[in-house]
Amino acid sequence: MATCALVGAVEFNAEHFASQRFDFVIAVDAGYAHLEKIGVAADLVVGDFDSLGYVPAHPNVETHPSHKDASDIELAMDRAAEEGFDTLVVYGCMSGRLDHTYGMLQLLARFARRGLRVFAIGDTFAVCALEGSRCGTLRFDAVESGTLSTFALTDAARGVDEAGLEYPLDKATLSNDEPLGVSNEFIGEPVTVSVEEGTLLVFFPLHAWSAMSLGE
Repeated sequence: MATCALVGAVEFNAEHFASQRFDFVIAVDAGYAHLEKIGVAADLVVGDFDSLGYVPAHPNVETHPSHKDASDIELAMDRAAEEGFDTLVVYGCMSGRLDHTYGMLQLLARFARRGLRVFAIGDTFAVCALEGSRCGTLRFDAVESGTLSTFALTDAARGVDEAGLEYPLDKATLSNDEPLGVSNEFIGEPVTVSVEEGTLLVFFPLHAWSAMSLGE
């Protein structure tokens, strides 16, 4: 799989970023400063640069107007998809502003419907969207502890399986107004999470990242 990292303007998990290998890196507005601070050169810089305060002197910059219908993160994700990357790992996107964070969760769902794997990275957790018709399965090797939570982002997520966790689900239906899937527990067994229909958000701890694998 070809993987692109995108680094946004808000809190940046530099330690996790540095532990990974990416095929391409996009700095999104003030994410450019995050990367400069750790000595990483972006392959592409995208934004309106209202957060950074200046247009970087970079050989590959795409400047957008500040008055627009799409966020800088969304525009950068579109560019990554256009370049053919099928897995996106987005840093600096889980804002202290709940509205911005919810908008990011909506983008996870949109790009999952397009057949891309997108992960948003926080300080101690990651979140991705599973889409029943395209990218419907997430697997982990044995993880000894930690919580995994799932939420329906569509009206309903149907055919939800959670195997290998403390509280298994078998062909369950989760609705977007009932948090049935919150705080399941890793118990040291291989885990599979899948959905047959609808969009399912999956939150999991970063210490489980290296145990993760992607299913069809």
